Amino acid sequence: QVRLVESGGGLVQAGGSLRLSCAAHGLGMVVRAMAWYRQAPGKQRELVASIRNMDTPRYQDSVRGRFTISRNYAANEVYLQMNNLKPEDTAVYYCNADTEAEYGRLPPAWGQGTQVTVSE
Repeated sequence: QVRLVESGGGLVQAGGSLRLSCAAHGLGMVVRAMAWYRQAPGKQRELVASIRNMDTPRYQDSVRGRFTISRNYAANEVYLQMNNLKPEDTAVYYCNADTEAEYGRLPPAWGQGTQVTVSE
């Protein structure tokens, strides 16, 4: 079983910055990719940024140039540096991991979610 532990988030004024962190834990697992999703009130969960092993990161158009996703492969961690935050970035942010074990691919893992609130 894979467990994702998130940290970071909080309240910030528009134009400010926040950094989210997520660590993946699990015996015998190999992480194939990690990503950040977000869900605003009344809206569907959406992909914000993703990064496959040693591949080019991908971003949602609305955050490209402001957010940066990065990995610490040795520690199975993923980070999301969020700069120039806007009120429309307000949401619960979820970490996601695509993992596999010796016997095959595992179900997608999700973090508990962390609130990001951007005020005017």
